[in-house]
Amino acid sequence: MANHKSAIKRNKQSAVRAARNNHVRATMRTFVKQVRTAVANGEQETAKAALTKAVPYIDKAAAKGIIHKATASRKISRLSKLVNNLA
Repeated sequence: MANHKSAIKRNKQSAVRAARNNHVRATMRTFVKQVRTAVANGEQETAKAALTKAVPYIDKAAAKGIIHKATASRKISRLSKLVNNLA
């Protein structure tokens, strides 16, 4: 356990940041799952709507450093490809 003031503060900050990162990552995964589910069910309009919600959130996660920018780009590319091939 942390024994001095700065280490205690670091522990608290780390916990807060980890909680925020976990929330953003989980929400991003939910958006991605919504797109994939809509594509699997063949619902083109739902998939497009879900994709328009997912893309900015994935970009935001990359901007905050929660995921790497190349990972974000890859996720967006693959989701877009799925939705576009549905037509």
